Amino acid sequence: MNKLVFAGLAGLALAPAAADARPITATDLATLRRLAAPATSLDGNWVVYQLRETDLPANRGRTDLWLLNLQRAGAEPVRIASAPEHNEHDPRFSADGRWIYFLSNASGSDQLWRIAASGAGAPEQVTRLEADIAGYSLAPSGDRIAIWADRNTACADFNCDNVPDAEQGRGSGRVYDETFVRHWDVWAEPGVRSRIFTFPLVDGRPQGAGTPVARTLIGDAPSKPFGGGEEIAWSADGRTLYFTLREGGRAEPTSTDLDIYAVPADGSGPPVNLTEANQATDTMPTVSPDGRWLAYAAMRRPGYEADRQVLHLRDLRTGEVRALTQEWDRSVGSIAWAADGRSLYVTAGEILDTPLFRVDARNGRVTRLTQGGTIGNVFALRGGSVLYTLNSLTAPDDLYRLPRRGGRQQQLTRVNADRLAGLDLPHVERFSFAGARGDQVWGQIVRPESGERLPVAYLIHGGPQGSFGNAWSFRWNPWVFAAPGYAAVTVDFHGSTGYGQAFTDAINRDWGGAPLEDLRLGLAAAGREDSRLDVGNACALGGSYGGFMVNWIAGNWPEGFKCLVSHSGIFDQRAMAYETEELWFTEWEFGGPYFDSNAAANYERSNPVNFVRNWRTPMLVLHGERDFRIPYSQSLGVFNALQRRNIPSRLVVFPDENHWILKPQNSIQWYREVHGWLDRWLRGGQEQ
Repeated sequence: MNKLVFAGLAGLALAPAAADARPITATDLATLRRLAAPATSLDGNWVVYQLRETDLPANRGRTDLWLLNLQRAGAEPVRIASAPEHNEHDPRFSADGRWIYFLSNASGSDQLWRIAASGAGAPEQVTRLEADIAGYSLAPSGDRIAIWADRNTACADFNCDNVPDAEQGRGSGRVYDETFVRHWDVWAEPGVRSRIFTFPLVDGRPQGAGTPVARTLIGDAPSKPFGGGEEIAWSADGRTLYFTLREGGRAEPTSTDLDIYAVPADGSGPPVNLTEANQATDTMPTVSPDGRWLAYAAMRRPGYEADRQVLHLRDLRTGEVRALTQEWDRSVGSIAWAADGRSLYVTAGEILDTPLFRVDARNGRVTRLTQGGTIGNVFALRGGSVLYTLNSLTAPDDLYRLPRRGGRQQQLTRVNADRLAGLDLPHVERFSFAGARGDQVWGQIVRPESGERLPVAYLIHGGPQGSFGNAWSFRWNPWVFAAPGYAAVTVDFHGSTGYGQAFTDAINRDWGGAPLEDLRLGLAAAGREDSRLDVGNACALGGSYGGFMVNWIAGNWPEGFKCLVSHSGIFDQRAMAYETEELWFTEWEFGGPYFDSNAAANYERSNPVNFVRNWRTPMLVLHGERDFRIPYSQSLGVFNALQRRNIPSRLVVFPDENHWILKPQNSIQWYREVHGWLDRWLRGGQEQ
């Protein structure tokens, strides 16, 4: 068995906690500052980013912009745009370096604004369009901008002046002739899609009402529900726009076929599908600095959202395509070109971490550049250094820079230093063991630095193709689970990412098999690894697939735990197969639609509803009412089953939340309910 112990930030430096440090709370978690959307100037001298701070009484976050000089050692960030009661977000430098553009709702809707790159002077609004702007991308030539938003497919321009108002006096019913009818947490509005419009820039201001670039296509660009600027790229001369789109239509809910298109930026010609031959996902178009190469990530198997993403290069002169990382058994999560165009920087999961890697553009040779933690938002700077965000189990994102010739990474921001300094950092260690089929499986233990025996909160990740790795989370945070005096234990069971594609694929059609065996063996291994863990006094907790696993454990390992917590978990696979929105997910996992008799057996083999007769463990059940990925009726079924069997149980439904619990006060309530349940069954606390 392998064991690795981490102090504090698992390799990231933090000042030691003060003698009067206290445990972290859910309120601390909800109110920590959140750094996001960094952007660098073309010369690499400046970085601008958004910082969210939480207005707890108002139950919301608000964002401001901050500017940091990268050329001055020890420089402190300066706030440059802050309108009280409004949000400034998604900043970008203009091509000439004179301006910082950003989105703000200060005028009543999200519109494009700008401020001098020095941060001096007052911001000025540069668009007054008829709808909220969802995102934008500035051409490197400085003479054009792409703006996207949800707009009717009949709109000839962004403002939709050619589309008449809806007739008055009609009923409220939405009418559909094909799916999607809802996605993630919103009902689809018939005829409305995410659409990209380009505008000429004159004196840095968008002109006119915009030209749609994909008027001949029906689909969302960027894709929904989570696509953004990483799916948009410009040619070096600003004359061509590359974008990712999943074409709409009757097959959309069963398709993972995202394609990359090229279109004249002025809309003078139709878009051309560059990846039509591949029926699986193609995404993240990224143009080389010299404009010759288009890098992108591609999956191989249609219908599978967790297939390996291989880095590809397309020669934009000849159209020749080659797979650059085909021999590297890791899935590329982001792409950035080095400033000299000779290599690319990518991120990928690697045994509980998500490091930064360099890929040689000529031969695909991969070199790992960072160690512990999770890397994101990568920017290659002139001179060869690299800027990125980094977080870990015990700290949210900050900005870091890796020098050109290696050496230690430099921390550039400490946006939560004052908040974290007063908190008692946990003990963190990772361990491995022989899991199902004899495969090596990894896990982590997060607990207070305490000499006493600790009850165990056994956290089960979702996905199921995911990882409970060395990363910060504002939702399922192991440090917060452990803080009141528990050991938070996680295991990356078969199906997890960061261990090669075969390990990830192992969960397909086997949801209740090898993963459950890994969890059984992993809990015992954690107890052997750390004598402070009282694995006989444990509670299993999980969300999404983790919630499924909790419901599965209730009927297939009922003796294993004193209590259970199921968040947004699948209860009945047959209902899930027909009610979820992204049908490709269940159909890939179980081998087809439920009405296929061969697939139906796979669904039923891992169906928690078939084992309710074995349930006996007290369970807390939580769900967001706006969850369309796993509809809340699944948790109603769980709760009704528990109640009918007279098993102690509690149901918490959040009417204003989706698959995730996001609002600050709701997050605090969620942890209060969960910690209360743990206290009741693991520490003999009073009934709530």
